[in-house]
Amino acid sequence: MSFFKRIFSSEKKDPSLSEQEKQTLDKGLEKSKTSFFSKLTKAVAGKSTVDDEVLDNLEEILVSSDVGVNTTLKIIERIEKRVSTDKYLGTDELNKILREEIAGLLSENNTDDNANFAISPSKKPYVIMVVGVNGVGKTTTIGKLANQFKKAGYKVVLGAADTFRAAAIDQLQIWADRVGVPIVRQQMGSDPASVAFDTLQSAVSQDADVVIIDTAGRLHNKVNLMNELSKVKRVMQKVVEDAPHDVMLVLDGSTGQNAFEQAKQFTAATEVTSLAVTKLDGTAKGGVVIGISDQFKIPVKYIGVGEGIDDLQVFNKVEFVDSFFK
Repeated sequence: MSFFKRIFSSEKKDPSLSEQEKQTLDKGLEKSKTSFFSKLTKAVAGKSTVDDEVLDNLEEILVSSDVGVNTTLKIIERIEKRVSTDKYLGTDELNKILREEIAGLLSENNTDDNANFAISPSKKPYVIMVVGVNGVGKTTTIGKLANQFKKAGYKVVLGAADTFRAAAIDQLQIWADRVGVPIVRQQMGSDPASVAFDTLQSAVSQDADVVIIDTAGRLHNKVNLMNELSKVKRVMQKVVEDAPHDVMLVLDGSTGQNAFEQAKQFTAATEVTSLAVTKLDGTAKGGVVIGISDQFKIPVKYIGVGEGIDDLQVFNKVEFVDSFFK
């Protein structure tokens, strides 16, 4: 049994990936892996032991790979402890040690071991409110989520509550048609809370299992954003008492440190309960998943590792680290 399987052996609910999903994940992280390990190879060139210079270089590599300063310092501190325990730690072991420490960090911080495309039978309809700035892949993520839930046998309804952009409503309509699920929409400029209310009423009348509500991706004024999202929540609760059951923040992994800033802004404006990190296949900044998971203590539920309709995956921390260091 590998180190990772032993670490997470008690987490029996941690979903495993199919062989095809593993291949998609490997391909999606290829740019991040290539960039990271080419830098690591240069950092240890000519070195036989892990000394201060190697650790300084490793710190720079992790930061430049968008792991984030605070998370990087945690990883370096863990490795320093192991170096002090074994004075003759070789650079050939550095890859294995890094792998183990990052796996341990994700295990501590990403606590949602039930993340999958299944919902609790006691929550019906299960309401997901999706937030995030424009351009991060929010609407695409909603479409792919709807597809996965439908494939799992659930009845899904979409709500187009991002009423400030006509393109957002039309794009969600395209996804609804593509997946084959109903959508509730109004005219551009309509009250988002009204759309959310109508969506939940429609979902209840249709005996739907899952409702996914799109919201406006504006972040120019945190107070306005907070007020708007709070109003949407209050209105939804008139129909479904404990809605929303999940407030999912979508972040663009290719933006690196900007994704951290967006996470700060949104977590300050509303209670975020899960994260989806998109566009990891087109970037060398895959390390951002590690940093975001560590810094915000909010579970990363899903990652986008390709453009295909099935390329939104459950974030499996075992498989992610395994693929990154493969």
